[in-house]
Amino acid sequence: MKTIAIVGGGITGVTTAYALAKRGFSVTLFERHRYAAMETSFANGGQLSASNAEVWTHPSTIIKGLKWMLKSDAPLLVNPKPSWHKISWFAEFMASMAAYEKNTIETAKLAVAARQHLFAWAEAENIDFDLKKQGILHIYRDKKGFDHAGKVSEMLAKGGLPRHAVTPEEMKAIEPTLAGKYYGGYFTESDATGDIHKFTNGLAMAAKHLGVRTLYDQDVTNIQSDNSQVKITVAHSDAPTSIHTFDSVVVCAGVASKQFASQLGDRVNIYPVKGYSITVNLNDAESQAGAPQVSLLDDETKLVTSRLGDDRFRVAGTAEFNGYNRDIRADRIKPLVDWVNQCFPKINTRSVVPWAGLRPMMPNMMPRVGRGKAANVFYNTGHGHLGWTLSAVTADMVAEVVAAQASAERATIISGSTNLARVST
Repeated sequence: MKTIAIVGGGITGVTTAYALAKRGFSVTLFERHRYAAMETSFANGGQLSASNAEVWTHPSTIIKGLKWMLKSDAPLLVNPKPSWHKISWFAEFMASMAAYEKNTIETAKLAVAARQHLFAWAEAENIDFDLKKQGILHIYRDKKGFDHAGKVSEMLAKGGLPRHAVTPEEMKAIEPTLAGKYYGGYFTESDATGDIHKFTNGLAMAAKHLGVRTLYDQDVTNIQSDNSQVKITVAHSDAPTSIHTFDSVVVCAGVASKQFASQLGDRVNIYPVKGYSITVNLNDAESQAGAPQVSLLDDETKLVTSRLGDDRFRVAGTAEFNGYNRDIRADRIKPLVDWVNQCFPKINTRSVVPWAGLRPMMPNMMPRVGRGKAANVFYNTGHGHLGWTLSAVTADMVAEVVAAQASAERATIISGSTNLARVST
């Protein structure tokens, strides 16, 4: 049986391990934390949002970034300190603008397909992750934002995702708790929300039952391939360094994927784009009644929401280009709390848990899925702000590539054995 290593125990690593185990591979998953989903997959916005498939490679993103550069509470914040990594990433980002529409349509297609896998896996494995299938409402405060959303809707429709415009009155009917004045909105009934951390841990347990060996507290420091074998070096806090050997590896290591790809001779130009979230504990009846059931995306502030069970309300967003810094900044958290107070005044924000995570983002906003230069190296990484939304389908895609490679190798071996037998006779 072919042995496959997965590096990274976030949503992409765990879904990939599960998809490969279902295909009969011997899978070992390495995760440097004590549990699965402890970094970027810990407390994201919760949206399974095909309606958020629009890629960021649009001229308006650059304009907004320059306008907001010196504003600490801006939705998009770029640290002006230069680095070659940042410069090269933004150069490729701008070069990808020509593919803005194409990549948006392709992302929508992936997101629609991903739902089918994720919902089927959750049902098959009986995973409780606070799933809500009540749609996502995009809200707009002015005509300019609303009109742009109309153009995006045309692209999403080409990707197989229907969504429709709604009036302020219809918005109020969809989500009665939403306060404020709005120009209009767009509603995607087929979108959903759920707790990524709960799902990832539930699927990790399911993968373990399928035979996946999950090695936590394992800090992978080096990966090397000679095209036939992969050697993975692991550092331990209380034991000597160890080296593990496998037939193949799939790199699902989030923002660390760039480093591992470099070791393997590949260029995967991921930049860590920090996002923030708050989880508001709804500790009283008034807060629970005053929090929305329908998920929201506020285009102006770039914030998204999810209702997680009866007593949690998640608000997340913003994009910060500040290297590998994981600090939770008070000036970046405050706008999220203020937004809740403004849009949902009946929610008591006395109990708020802040969080920050680094999104692994490729310059063209498309995940890196498939083979590396070496025949036994594969990638499933770089999903940016849509890792939760796309994870199930990209896991299935890379598992298919690994399976096809294994089948081709078996066919070559069989063909060689047959030819040898003919020569012998």
